[in-house]
Amino acid sequence: MKKIGVLLSGCGYLDGSEIHEAVLTLLAIDNAGAKAQCLAPNIPQHHVVNHLTGEAVPSESRNVLVEAARIARGAITDLSNIDTLDLDALILVGGYGAGKNLCTYAFKGSDCDVIPEVSKILHAFFKAGKPLGFICITPVIAAKVLGDQQIELTSGCDQETADNLEAMGARHIECTASNTIVSNKGKIVSTPAYMLETSIAEVSKGIDKLVTEIIAML
Repeated sequence: MKKIGVLLSGCGYLDGSEIHEAVLTLLAIDNAGAKAQCLAPNIPQHHVVNHLTGEAVPSESRNVLVEAARIARGAITDLSNIDTLDLDALILVGGYGAGKNLCTYAFKGSDCDVIPEVSKILHAFFKAGKPLGFICITPVIAAKVLGDQQIELTSGCDQETADNLEAMGARHIECTASNTIVSNKGKIVSTPAYMLETSIAEVSKGIDKLVTEIIAML
């Protein structure tokens, strides 16, 4: 059975992982006959957001790994221990946490920094020829880390994000939520998901296709 890592950045789309995208990814992996392994870095969240009001809560602090464990039902591994898992592929789930906790894209755009743990892992998977999947906003992480490889990515049709992807060296290709872009360089697949104003059904189609294409690469 193939084992696919699913990298999370917390729990809740405003300050962590987008929960629909995370659950749909886990479901697609299971339906495809593979095994999902959730991971998250053991670091503080940038901040906590009240998802009812959309306002930040300065008096609260949370941990990315602890929050991501909510989605994983506790079955999650500290990202620092990824080398012990013998993963065949890795998928990054979207949500603002990807741009706030895994990197600083939410604050710095194309001048962002990616946390060293994530950068190291993406380089290692790319060099080893292992498939990488990027959902929603996470292609910005791919572009920052692997843009010099001239990889192809999508953010749907969001022009600002497309411009930033290209500023970081990647090539942007427009895509619908129900579809994916497979890069001609490396085993890289991306889908826009909630980068577009769309339905959960369309997001599900795109994530299902992303997982199917990644497994076909193995």
